[in-house]
Amino acid sequence: MAHRLASGTLVLPLAALWRGGCRTHTPAGLRDLAPIRQWLKGICTPQQDYPGSIASSWQCLCSKPPKGFEKYFKKNERSAGPAEDAHETKGLPDPKDLGHGGDGGGSGGKRGGKKEDSGWWRRVWKGEFPWDDKNFAYLAVMGAGAAVGFLYFFWQDPGREINWKHFVHYYLARGLVDRLEVVNKQFVRVVLVPGVTSERYVWFNIGSVDAFERSLEAAQLELGMAGAQQVAVIYSRESDGTFLVSLVPTLLLVGFLLFALRRGPMGAGRGGRGGGLFSVGESTAKILKDSIAVQFRDVAGCEEAKLEIMEFVNFLKNPKQYQDLGAKIPKGAVLTGPPGTGKTLLAKATAGEANVPFITVNGSEFLEMFVGVGPARVRDMFALARKHAPCILFIDEIDAVGRKRGRGNFGGQSEQENTLNQLLVEMDGFNSSTNVVVLAGTNRPDILDPALLRPGRFDRQIYIGPPDIKGRASIFKVHLRPLKLEESISRDALARKLAAWTPGFTGADISNVCNEAALIAARHLKPSVAEKHFEQAIERVIGGLEKKTQVLQPNERTTVAYHEAGHAVVGWFLEHADPLLKVSIIPRGKGLGYAQYLPKEQYLYTKEQLFDRMCMMLGGRVAEQLFFGRITTGAQDDLRKVTQSAYAQIVQFGMSDKLGQVSFDFLRQGEMLAEKPYSEATAQLIDEEVRSLINAAYERTRELLTRCRDQVAKVGKRLLEKEVLEKADMVELLGPRPFAEKSTYEEFVEGTGSLDEDTSLPEGLKDWNCERDEESVRESTS
Repeated sequence: MAHRLASGTLVLPLAALWRGGCRTHTPAGLRDLAPIRQWLKGICTPQQDYPGSIASSWQCLCSKPPKGFEKYFKKNERSAGPAEDAHETKGLPDPKDLGHGGDGGGSGGKRGGKKEDSGWWRRVWKGEFPWDDKNFAYLAVMGAGAAVGFLYFFWQDPGREINWKHFVHYYLARGLVDRLEVVNKQFVRVVLVPGVTSERYVWFNIGSVDAFERSLEAAQLELGMAGAQQVAVIYSRESDGTFLVSLVPTLLLVGFLLFALRRGPMGAGRGGRGGGLFSVGESTAKILKDSIAVQFRDVAGCEEAKLEIMEFVNFLKNPKQYQDLGAKIPKGAVLTGPPGTGKTLLAKATAGEANVPFITVNGSEFLEMFVGVGPARVRDMFALARKHAPCILFIDEIDAVGRKRGRGNFGGQSEQENTLNQLLVEMDGFNSSTNVVVLAGTNRPDILDPALLRPGRFDRQIYIGPPDIKGRASIFKVHLRPLKLEESISRDALARKLAAWTPGFTGADISNVCNEAALIAARHLKPSVAEKHFEQAIERVIGGLEKKTQVLQPNERTTVAYHEAGHAVVGWFLEHADPLLKVSIIPRGKGLGYAQYLPKEQYLYTKEQLFDRMCMMLGGRVAEQLFFGRITTGAQDDLRKVTQSAYAQIVQFGMSDKLGQVSFDFLRQGEMLAEKPYSEATAQLIDEEVRSLINAAYERTRELLTRCRDQVAKVGKRLLEKEVLEKADMVELLGPRPFAEKSTYEEFVEGTGSLDEDTSLPEGLKDWNCERDEESVRESTS
């Protein structure tokens, strides 16, 4: 129905154009309609030369629009004259200059980028046939095949459908039937005698072949047709194209699989090449050149590690400086340390400033579901590195592929082991003249295979630990740089103060604090970030989100207040406990109360210091027992920390007189140990010593809080009134702390030689990322 309406809407205007074009005296406005008249004549007149008709029609449509009909054509797709045609095509690339396939290189060969059109369609609009273009040839062949199939199966004239009675009385009785064709045992095609009628054939449906044969025989006998007068019957099988419909799901599935294999992550070939099933072994390593904006000035708090990395880059830029002294260039280094200390950031800064190709890959990208992919990718990655030498190859999270062999595989050879073996072979194959430095990052160096860490493969292990107070100040200066602070705030002074407030924070934590402070200021529509916003951000990072709307029962609120008061009083009157900075009964995160301390930055702890910390953590549980005569579940986290500290003192640090000077490894969370490194008797002794140590800490805490019961009551009542107590409030309630303590940046760095971190470079690394000629090297060595 739709095609009839469409044809009806086109007939009237085309007929009007045809009549106007057939007049003897054509108006001036219709003189340009000759091409359309010719096209209509070609459509309306039966012809046998279909290719010629199609070509002439196409040439007509590609010509300029008739005068007065320009508005019915899209702009910029037809040229109204030579001048406009020249204007439109001005600035367009010549298809011959675009190279193979007409690609102008818009994406630089990058896979997935949008390529510039080759221009073959512009040539088609001009009436040309660009067979020299590969894309046009593919499309033309596919289109021709589809058109031939469509014409063959769907454009055949099936004739007119009739019924059995009409066939017998009109065609068979009058002798108009030449032969009958039973097609697919479903219908009968009646081929008529040529020249008798205007029709070539008609057809009718049949129920079964046997019934048709009986009916035909009876009809011919009734009409007196016998012998040679009977109509010949032919049986044939033809395809009506319906089988193509059944192939559509299969073709769609095959096409989707091909697309996935060519465009999927495993099929993404390196350097933008089209991937595929056979390119799955190609390395997924990426070459970073100008896409990294991180520089070494953005990395702080790890100056020693920065010097090591700068020296590696200097190895590649100025190898003669070291070769003249007989030194060999190290082949690689492993960056180790806790999460968030800046290992990957240091690698990014190296990529941003090295001025040599920087190839990066993740350790997990070597392992896939296909066997043999890992070793193949390792080989391809090192081949890429040798091709771009001198360069730096960075393998992040190398523990994914470099785990110790022989564990967890039940004696079998795993894909991970094969990949590791190939990695060992490739790294050992480097010689000193290859000029490829391999860097790796991991926070689990204890699980790496020893063969991977030996000198000759990874010559250096660079440990990047949590920054000290000077390093934190330097990191704060970096992250305060883009923030809009109040005009009265000095960035250096604020960085030092925040560094004193955040002991134990890593670079990632400090970055989070600065970002949270800016978010808090924006939440309150402040024009700039103030110091109080940083205090709130530190509390947010340490304690969690503040929950002022959380409803607590009055008895629960009182219990929380005295629980936190017990912690605060015990820490106030114990010498080795951490100084208190703030205590609050406003719920944060999972806890119902929150206390912020200022721990001392020290690397060695005595038995007395650890014991005082255990007593401070037990202060909340003891206060509940003293004031309410019952205990609650609020001390769960405190008891967990006390238990861990007690086991560490007994098992790891050898602080038990009965157990002696022994140390056993502590299992990490989630790890399994096949057998204990000690006997059952030793395990029982460990449990007894741990229980005895915790009981001693509990008794000491109970004695202290019993003696200071009034002070605990004062702090608890003030907490119920104000909810948050600062250090000044504690001094007002309890008096000055009887022990000396440090609280400012200057006090913490006193005696270290300088207030800021030493960022000076050695003489040989002052131009670490620049190439030097031989004369400058001689002058510097002399």
